[in-house]
Amino acid sequence: MKLFIHFYREEIWPVKIFCKEHGLSIWWLAGLVALTAIGLAGCKPPGAGTNRYDTMVVARGDLVQHVTASGTLGAVVSVDVGSQVSGKISALYVDFNSPVKKGQLVAEIDPTVYEAAQQQAEGQLASAKAEVTLKRQNLERKKILVPLKAASQLDLDQATAELAEAEATVVIQGAALESAKANLGYCKITAPVDGVVISRKVDLGQTVNAAMNTPVLFTVAQDITKMNISAAVSEADIGQVRVGEPVDFNVDAFPDEVFHGTVMQVRKSPTTTQNVVTYETIISVENPEQKLFPGMTADVSILVSERKDVLKIPNTALRYSPPDGAVYDGTPPKKLDRSQRLVYSTSTDGVKLKPVIIKPGITDGTDTEVTEGLKAGESVVTSTLTAATKGGFGSPPPQAPE
Repeated sequence: MKLFIHFYREEIWPVKIFCKEHGLSIWWLAGLVALTAIGLAGCKPPGAGTNRYDTMVVARGDLVQHVTASGTLGAVVSVDVGSQVSGKISALYVDFNSPVKKGQLVAEIDPTVYEAAQQQAEGQLASAKAEVTLKRQNLERKKILVPLKAASQLDLDQATAELAEAEATVVIQGAALESAKANLGYCKITAPVDGVVISRKVDLGQTVNAAMNTPVLFTVAQDITKMNISAAVSEADIGQVRVGEPVDFNVDAFPDEVFHGTVMQVRKSPTTTQNVVTYETIISVENPEQKLFPGMTADVSILVSERKDVLKIPNTALRYSPPDGAVYDGTPPKKLDRSQRLVYSTSTDGVKLKPVIIKPGITDGTDTEVTEGLKAGESVVTSTLTAATKGGFGSPPPQAPE
């Protein structure tokens, strides 16, 4: 029609003359041109408008399946160093990263109050002992006077009881003195294990209160050349994780370096966060250079399965869905077992889809093992290629002349 309008505008007068000489209507000629254009547009090359498909050949190769998770690095043994008594911090002898030995003095609490308590306990014990001496002498006198009828048997019994009571008081005051000595000893805070101070939570002059619970002054990592990763593995993957499986991981501090570890423990206690269930998996890590620090976040990849020389197909073939109007060579199944998957190959002319039921194995996220249903050299469909309307597949239609 565009061509006709152009023709009408540029050649209108010769057309009118032609029609007049042959007794024709100019509108009859316009209709003839339009019908011819429609007929030409309906003529398509063979196969135009038919879907064709991109395929990949089934080949053999190696597959490795990993379970990924995120976790936190920590020392194998971390001990909180606390105080059993309250008071003001009068001295600090270590700081962050300080190496310590078991029994080493790391801090002191002002002992003034506890020294006074010990002296008081010592005085009370001395008083109790003096009372025992007096009561014992009184009992000895009663034993002499009773046979002489100068004292009654009641007086003797009472003196015996008073001596026993005084001796019990000595025991009580002795225990009080030991308690006072222990509290005074607790004013000197010592390291419970060999290691490195990774946390200091008090400052010089700060008052700590041990009335309700034990305040933590330091945290000592016993040995950071050996560390653990506590990784949260999802419930969908935890069934594949086994003790002894190798682990690769990296940390943000060294993005280009891959570290290695081993699954040491899979804890069966679940953790639920926003309806997501995970299981804590402990991974042992060697850290001889001490490049890894406690608290670092580790992106973990656990090797759970490995296959050599197996048939594999791209995962795009498993995700492929035929387009509407696709022509099939065979009837697609309506129901599959849980262990089966449906993929497609093509007929010889590449136009029809052939449904193929396979049994998949492990996957590495890109390719999947095929245990049944396909052979090496066969092809599977990965995407649809739609034919162009003219000029073959992939060629744009010609533009109409202006």
